[in-house]
Amino acid sequence: MAAKDETKTGGGKGWIAVLALVSLVAIGTGGGLGLYLLSTVEKAVDVKTKDAESKAVKVLKYTGDLSLRPVGSVVTNLADSGDTWVRLESSVVFKTSAVPNPDVALAEIRADIVAYLRTVSLRQIEGASGLQHLREDLNERVALRTKGQVRELIVEMLVVQ
Repeated sequence: MAAKDETKTGGGKGWIAVLALVSLVAIGTGGGLGLYLLSTVEKAVDVKTKDAESKAVKVLKYTGDLSLRPVGSVVTNLADSGDTWVRLESSVVFKTSAVPNPDVALAEIRADIVAYLRTVSLRQIEGASGLQHLREDLNERVALRTKGQVRELIVEMLVVQ
């Protein structure tokens, strides 16, 4: 019986050694695969980033033969009260050859802005959204007034007192 006990203890130690060896091989293989995949993913991200940077081209909103002319100051009272005054300074962007007589067009735009501002209340132009709506409305009116020859009206200054 003593011989049987010796083989069982020796066999158990052998299995533990084999199990430890297989575990070390698995850990080494997993670590190696992880490092390989990490470097592959980093290379793919670098390539994608370089491609995106090379494709990113700055698009200019205004190119070519364009002119920027100041409309001038417009001072008028608002619709809701006679005590509230507004001063608006703006410029227009247009193609140089599109507007035959820019001075006349600017005078018409200025008169149209005064007429529009007299219909606006202070609540309508309060805040960022009010300013955005004012810009959009003025751009629409300028486009209608000039039959689309003016590309944009830029609000440079707006003061309400």
